Amino acid sequence: MKFNSVAQIFTVSLFLLSACPSAHETDKINLPDMGDSSGTLLTPQEEKELGEAFFRSLHAQININQDPEIQQYIQDIGQKLAAASDVPGYPFHFFVVLDNDINAFAGPGGYIGINSGLILNTDAESELASVLAHEIAHVTQRHLYRAAEAAGRLTIPTMAATLAAILLGTQSPALGQAAVMAIQAGSVQFQIDFTREHEAEADRVGMQTLADSGFDPRSMPAFFERLQQATRFYGQGVPEFLRTHPVTTSRISDTRGRAEVYPYKQYPDTLGYQLAKAKLLVLTSTNGEDTSKYLQALEFQGTAEQQAVTRYGLALLAMQQQKFKEAEKMLRELLKQYPDQPQFTAALARNALATSDYKAALEHYEQLIAQHPENQAIKLEYAVSLSKAGKLESARQVLNALAEKSKKSPVYWELMAQIASRLQQPAESRRYLAEYYYATGQIREAILQVRLAQQSKGLSFQLSSILNERLRFFLEQEYKAKQSR
Repeated sequence: MKFNSVAQIFTVSLFLLSACPSAHETDKINLPDMGDSSGTLLTPQEEKELGEAFFRSLHAQININQDPEIQQYIQDIGQKLAAASDVPGYPFHFFVVLDNDINAFAGPGGYIGINSGLILNTDAESELASVLAHEIAHVTQRHLYRAAEAAGRLTIPTMAATLAAILLGTQSPALGQAAVMAIQAGSVQFQIDFTREHEAEADRVGMQTLADSGFDPRSMPAFFERLQQATRFYGQGVPEFLRTHPVTTSRISDTRGRAEVYPYKQYPDTLGYQLAKAKLLVLTSTNGEDTSKYLQALEFQGTAEQQAVTRYGLALLAMQQQKFKEAEKMLRELLKQYPDQPQFTAALARNALATSDYKAALEHYEQLIAQHPENQAIKLEYAVSLSKAGKLESARQVLNALAEKSKKSPVYWELMAQIASRLQQPAESRRYLAEYYYATGQIREAILQVRLAQQSKGLSFQLSSILNERLRFFLEQEYKAKQSR
């Protein structure tokens, strides 16, 4: 079965995502033919568009992290691993899902998501790297597309039933799900074998990437073993990661055997990893009092560095609870110990911003930019600070100077819309708001914002042309999606 457009491919993928209990179970589904293992049926451009569309759709289904600092960290560690993979030039995009469940997944186009719950359950940075390396291998070995290719070799009745399930899914998600499950029943063993083959290959390739990136190869079996031991406490609520990445004794044994080939040495965690975990703990906390008690119990335990990480978590929690003087005191003490650690200065800047001390906040960010001129997260936060301080044109200049990849984030478009609105530029504001909605998978709202912008008085020729082009594009995207249902 072939498709005439990326939009058709994507619509089928979206249905199969939404028709199942989790959006991360794509590797369990017999997808229609999206491309072969060599990539000859899906061009790089089509794969890129499919990945971008996949990522946009996720924003409507799961809580994707928008914190620039956390995004910068996961992107940095991911790119370090990707550079050592067997396809170093592949355009990967790494992101964090704010969800306490243990899960990670690789989508089309190199979009790799990892849940905050999994990050918080790692005991070492190399364990986190081992999961990312494994997911990178799923992408570089083209497992998603090889699974689709395998599905194309199934019987005609099975493929016909798949189409029926798609049609049922457009009318009733419940019926669609039932139909998909019925289709799968006849080929369960095939799927299990294929998944095991993929997992073994991802372990093997991922471990090589892990070692070549300077991380501990032994962290992969160590993390798998701990997850396996933890399953006895889950009962029916086994984490999604263990459903889609089944951990068996033989798999642990195989990865441990491979890891032993590498010479043993110490692999210390970076402070950045520990601080990212502390921040995620606070960001995902549902009970501030319990989190505070947990951190206070650890405040004077471990090494000096571990104690500093705990105090950083307590400072972030104090900020969250609007105890700004308490937070400032802790952060200044941390800066005395670690004057070159950007997370402490950035937190101090955010604390100053929260108390409307714009002068101090801007000074902190300017100092950080001088020290870390390529750090996109710092620049993005600096733009926020400039905007809140009323320096709107300066904020816009900083945003316009960001790297192209950073300009695709919903946060960027939202900030641009807010700045234009405060500058009394309603058409520009709606134009940027349309891009925000499109980036978060809300095509109808994007179309509405463009049409409202077109009704503004005094539109320049340039802006009018941009709005006309974007409206045409959004309508085309909507039409393709409807046609392929």
